[in-house]
Amino acid sequence: MMTVRVRASGAAALAVAGLCAGCNTVTPVAYSEVASARDLAPTAAAASGRMPYRYSAPADWRSYDKVMLDPVVIYRGRDHQFGDMSEADKARLAGYMRTRFLDSLSARFQPVHRRGPNTLRVRLTLTGAVANTPVLGTASRFDLAGAVYNGVQSARDGEGLLTGSVFYAAEIFDAADGRLLNAFVSKQYPTPYDIKASVGALAAAEAGIDKGADALVAQLQ
Repeated sequence: MMTVRVRASGAAALAVAGLCAGCNTVTPVAYSEVASARDLAPTAAAASGRMPYRYSAPADWRSYDKVMLDPVVIYRGRDHQFGDMSEADKARLAGYMRTRFLDSLSARFQPVHRRGPNTLRVRLTLTGAVANTPVLGTASRFDLAGAVYNGVQSARDGEGLLTGSVFYAAEIFDAADGRLLNAFVSKQYPTPYDIKASVGALAAAEAGIDKGADALVAQLQ
């Protein structure tokens, strides 16, 4: 009898998780008013959403030892993905993004404020964000249906149930001559069992920014 009950509970959990699978998923687009949009092409990573569009030119990243980071732009195009997020929350995320990316880049490059040789210029555009679902996002880490769904998502590097995320475009130039070396659209989100990132409306978006900052530095090694 106990085995039957466990199996029934598991089946119910799977069914509920299946119904919720797309409830907080937003797919980023090649934002039309980002300057490099015409250069972007779909990537093999499009299914995961982490980096669905990218442009890459030949570049020897080891020849660069300095970086300029522009102020983060809040995207105003009609195809933005902020939903009804307030201007105050957008500004908070943009400020956090600049601070966090500068910290990560500083571990690899010397920050500078003028164009020159051996210098990269990085321009970030915050194009959208999804807030956490209050209370339910955290609760879903502990109930049976949430545990099943989040377990599957963890295995496939997917989003957790009712969890927020952040969207942005990054453009990387040779600061001396202005050549576009790399550009991409990214969606970042915390791991499904990051409990800290489920508490607070913008916690998951900020955790996504953390991931994006570290990923960019790894890309430029």
